[in-house]
Amino acid sequence: MVENDLMIYDEDDLKSKIYIIRGVQVMLDFDLAKIYGYETKRFNEQVKNNIERFDDDFRFQLTKIEYEEILRSKFSTSKQENRGGRQYLPYAFTEQGIYMLMTVLKGAIAVNQSKKLIRLFKQMKDFIVQLNDMLPAGEVRALSIQTQRNTEDIRQIKQQVNDLAIVIKDFTDPNIKKDYLFFNGQTVEADLAYSEIYSHAKKTIHIIDNYIGLKTLVLLKSVAKNVKVTIFSDNVNHSFHSAEFADFQKEYPNVNIKLKTLGGTYHDRYIFIDSGTQNEMIFHCGGSSKDVGKRVTSITKVEDVMLYQGIISSLQDNPILKL
Repeated sequence: MVENDLMIYDEDDLKSKIYIIRGVQVMLDFDLAKIYGYETKRFNEQVKNNIERFDDDFRFQLTKIEYEEILRSKFSTSKQENRGGRQYLPYAFTEQGIYMLMTVLKGAIAVNQSKKLIRLFKQMKDFIVQLNDMLPAGEVRALSIQTQRNTEDIRQIKQQVNDLAIVIKDFTDPNIKKDYLFFNGQTVEADLAYSEIYSHAKKTIHIIDNYIGLKTLVLLKSVAKNVKVTIFSDNVNHSFHSAEFADFQKEYPNVNIKLKTLGGTYHDRYIFIDSGTQNEMIFHCGGSSKDVGKRVTSITKVEDVMLYQGIISSLQDNPILKL
């Protein structure tokens, strides 16, 4: 590692090294190597020595088309100069992969560079919110879906890797607010509460919620492929649009979701897990999942499911919800 020759990058320099590939924000191995003060070969050796930490959604190798056609247009120098004489295609590191690098590359300098990258990615997330007037709606929605996915993946990494949690704490406290709700009488991080509920489903999930949005779908992204999801809603205020639904289906083709009208018969929100089976579970939700964490709310498991029998069967023949 060439610590004495470590280059100092300002924010604009770092942003210029972030690319959108396969719908994901990534940085390339040769750029990360320079940032951390390594030769590219030595940098990749460090990763290979800890390859069990880098799943395919953390690190992937570019195809020739991706490198030559997508990336070359972003460089002002020649193709060979950009390759640095390398004989193989570069590796791309997603945001989660970059966070995982912090557990592999040790030392004060590595920690300092990691902090810069963490702050940069947070700024990039915040910037997405301001893009609505600058990008087509479809691109903004795609970035929003990816950001939600990254947030959940990073949260899981934080729970498993102590070194990473220590680094992240430097910028998370106290400026970044976490969203909580009351789940069966306990304070639980909002996204994790829904993840816990949906993880129980073996066959079906039925959701009754008049106010749905993209967040409603994103919370369902990890549902098992064989589980069929039906959302009953009248889409009050028409805040959820067909383009958002189409983008989600494209992003998560394994999640089987149908939308049906609710018919104005329910005010409260409910989640039915495996309705009509011995494993049936029912949850009463104080607020809509699209607004989860924005306001104080609670989710409570219904103890006497017999009181709610017949609700789902009475809604099954409702018309398809047109967005």
